Amino acid sequence: MTPIFDSALSSKKTAAPLAIIALPGAMELAKQVDRQLIRMFGESKVENSLSCDSFIIDSVFPRFTSGDGKAMILDTVRGKDLYIICDVGNHGITYNFYGNEIPLTPDEHYADLKRVIAACNGKPYRITVIMPMLYGGRQHRRAGRESLDCASMLQELQAMGVSDIITFDAHDPRVQNAVPLMGFDNYFATYQILKAMRKKYPSLDLHDNFMVVSPDEGAMSRNIYYASVLGVDLGMFFKRRDYTKVVNGRNPIIAHEYIGGSVEGKNIFVADDIIATGDSIIKLAKELKEKGANKIFLSATFPLFTEGVEKFNKAYEEGCFEAVISTNLTYRIPQLRSCDWFVESDMSKYIGYIIAACNFNESVGKLIDPIEKIKLLLKK
Repeated sequence: MTPIFDSALSSKKTAAPLAIIALPGAMELAKQVDRQLIRMFGESKVENSLSCDSFIIDSVFPRFTSGDGKAMILDTVRGKDLYIICDVGNHGITYNFYGNEIPLTPDEHYADLKRVIAACNGKPYRITVIMPMLYGGRQHRRAGRESLDCASMLQELQAMGVSDIITFDAHDPRVQNAVPLMGFDNYFATYQILKAMRKKYPSLDLHDNFMVVSPDEGAMSRNIYYASVLGVDLGMFFKRRDYTKVVNGRNPIIAHEYIGGSVEGKNIFVADDIIATGDSIIKLAKELKEKGANKIFLSATFPLFTEGVEKFNKAYEEGCFEAVISTNLTYRIPQLRSCDWFVESDMSKYIGYIIAACNFNESVGKLIDPIEKIKLLLKK
């Protein structure tokens, strides 16, 4: 039995009947979450528990061949506590555009999100958007005459009646300052990633001869947390960039400089939020190997792999790293799932807990900081 459905809640009611809408590209995750919720509510004895075989409300997002689209909800959402799950990173979904199959971009996923909110017509009791990877999350601050896409998105959703945003490992959580009166919960996959690594490598000692290394200064807080929980040393790389040039929207990296204690003979854990091209993290792994590191475990919340897996396959064959541990919070390209070095952590149960807690208007404090669960995991 989960902590959400303990005896203290047996007499409580949910805030409103629960409902889920999955946008194109998010149905796989939504169905996994739905199964977890069905199990949780089915095992509970709370009033207002499961009264249907699924919490997912049917919806369709047809498009004309000109590219115009719309959202249609096929069942009532009146009075429902509605959770809309959106994966803006799923480019595996396509549509017909003037005879060509075009993949959905983050902009089009976000447009579909606004369409389905508009189709609700203000009837739900409450609308919560579950967007694991924030739209425009990497365009979160202004360093010149440029847009603030993520802040604009949050303000637009608030104006449309969204009460809460649930996201994971936001690139910069300070973006929530754009909507100080709207709920913004930023969760992390720390426990689930450690659990997946522990399951795959049960003999790996996460205390002795183990070290955490941050891939850059932006990921320091994430890696400080891992190092503090595990009680191990922390090192870091910082990226020297050429700020006179912009290549593919960013300043190119000139060199990686390492700061910290010796990594010789140690097993290394490296955590970041996103693996995009993978160039930086592979170069980092090679440099750690050159410094005498033993096994290297790479981790990222969102495994985008925008240039495929070939370079990772080559680096793995060369012994540069042991594994990449990541989540199912966004689309994974088909080639990735078949790789021997890829370890996936299922986040559906965690999201189920979050939705259940919110549906009962209960605190999510213990879900945000899983320190006790991590301690139990390490004791095992």
